[in-house]
Formats: sequence, C-alpha cells, structure tokens
Amino acid sequence: MERLIVQRTMGCVRANNKPDGLAARRDRFSDSAKSVKGTTMPAQDPRWDPEMLAFNAMMEAEGAKLPPITLTLPLDQARAQTEALNVPLSAGGPQMAESADRWLPLRGRRVQCRLHKPGPGALPVLIYIHGGGWVWNSIDTHDRLMREYAAGAGCAVIGPDYALSPEAPFPQALEECAALVRWVAAHGADWGLDPSRIVVGGDSAGANLAMGVALLLRRTDPDLRLRGLLLNYGVFDADLETPSYKEFADGYFLTREKMRFYWDCYAPRPADRLNPLAAPLLADLKGLPPCLLHIAELDVLCSENLAMGDALREAGVPVQQALFPGTAHGFLRSLNHVTAARKAAAEGGVWLKGILG
Repeated sequence: MERLIVQRTMGCVRANNKPDGLAARRDRFSDSAKSVKGTTMPAQDPRWDPEMLAFNAMMEAEGAKLPPITLTLPLDQARAQTEALNVPLSAGGPQMAESADRWLPLRGRRVQCRLHKPGPGALPVLIYIHGGGWVWNSIDTHDRLMREYAAGAGCAVIGPDYALSPEAPFPQALEECAALVRWVAAHGADWGLDPSRIVVGGDSAGANLAMGVALLLRRTDPDLRLRGLLLNYGVFDADLETPSYKEFADGYFLTREKMRFYWDCYAPRPADRLNPLAAPLLADLKGLPPCLLHIAELDVLCSENLAMGDALREAGVPVQQALFPGTAHGFLRSLNHVTAARKAAAEGGVWLKGILG
C-alpha cells in the first residue's frame, strides 16, 4: 500500500483564474510537504476479514520498500510506484481467446483501450473503467479483474486508459468514456461485438465515471440504451463528513486526506462538485438501467454507497446490492489473496450474464 506525503494549501479550493491552469494546480500543492498522520495502518479493528487484513499488511510492507509517494506535480514518479505495487496483482486468472490493445480517437486524444474476448461470435460488452482516484492506476492494474468479468459473463470487456487528473480535470475523463460508449454502440460490430448489449462499470473513481456516463448519455443520446451499470465501491459524492468518512478517516488505507486530494485534482472548482455528473448522488436517477452495487464495509465511501443504493431504489431503478463484511476499499484487486474478492468478481460475472442475456 502506498505511503503518501500530501502537499496542498489549507482552506477552500478556489476557481482557477490564471491563464496556465496546470500551473495554478501546481501552486495549490506546492507548500511544504507533510505526511498523512493518523492511525497505524492497518487499524486495530475486530471487524477485519482475516484475509483482507493479511493482504493489506502485505501491501503496506511492499510499499515500505519504496520511497514515500509525494503528491507533487508532475505525478509521474508517484504513478510509476503505484503501478509497480499494483500491476503484479493482475497475475494469473482466466485466459482469453483474444486480448489486444487498440486505440480510438476520442475527445481530442488517441485513447488506448484494452479488449478482452473470452470466445468467438458477436459478444455483448462490458466497458469497465478503472479506479484510482482519477489520478492513477491503469488498464494494466485492472487487467485481471476485467478478465474475470469476461470469463464469468462470457462477454467482451473493454477498458479505456482515460486521461488522468490533475492534468485533465473534470469533465475530460467522463467525456472520453462517454465517447467510447458511443463508438461501441455505433461501430462495435467492427470489433466482433454486439452493440445492442452494453454494460458500463467501474470501481471507485471508475464507478463514479460509469454513473456519470450513464447520466450524460441519458441526456445526450436517449436512444442509446445501456443494459446495466456495474458499480464497485464508487465515489458518488464530494461530502467528506459522512458517518463512514468519520469512522474510517484513518487506518483503512483509503483515508479522508487522500480523498480530499483526489477531489482537489479531479474537480478543483467548487461548482463542479455540485454537478451531478461529478457527484452522481445529487442526480435525478430515474430511468437509469439496472445496477449491481458492491460495497466495502470498512471504507470511507461506505455511507455514500449505501445512500446511492437507497436513492436508486427510490428512483425505481432495479438494484442488486451486496456489502462485503470486513473488506477495505479496493478489495477487488486482491483476487489472488482474498476469498471475498473472488466471490464479488464471480457474483459480478453471474449478474452480467443475466443482464446481458
């Protein structure tokens, strides 16, 4: 697990009025570095799943072998260290009939897309958006999980390497992912896909983007009908004062301090944090497709995930929801180590198979 040295100014985030937006964001994180202080990792808590606790202790030990990750711009070195810690976790798992990287011109960039196909034929597709606080991780860190879903559901999976923040703040990543869904709906047959059967999913910041994509497409492309949304412990609101933020603020790896930094990177303008495309819990959720909602118990995001489940049901959206006891945020990356992660991935595959038909 990475150790963080957070650099940011105190006080509220102001809208950027400088000509050089990236320079302004660099200024915000240019004060003297300070370590994130709090409970020893991991926190002493009898609710831990023993396998989850052992995995987190292992990752903390691996992270301790590296220099502390310093959150200063540019984030190249921090991202390299995060990849070094997380890519090995994608080892093993199902073998695909076809795996390839392809590039698509989306929103002014050539976006790398990882395509996994478990077999022949015109396959339905899951577009899976990786998590990482909108700041790091990649299609490589999430490759194993994408293959697990492909094998479990018998569907193709496409993972976009979307533009990261703070270099590309809201709404760039959202618009790239929405553009990918539009491309698959219009041209997916060129890749051997069934463009009439699309699910969008993701974890953490990726689940935020998945929900944002569905809300955006509901407005801009009403004839593009998604089959479902697969949402793993998503970021659904910018409120850092929920009960779970207070209970799990430190000692459970995804801390309140980290989430504050991630929001500062992704949505530096306060007004954007009130936009339902960035904070979907504020949205009118009526008309969204059926959702699978997987929630980690010991997670600062637990409260907003429970609230999202309630809000979806109140809006008349079918929801299959499960809370995984004793797990921490990001537990799906522990497929080689934690039974609950394998159980969640398998349940996701079954749900996808049913929803995609």
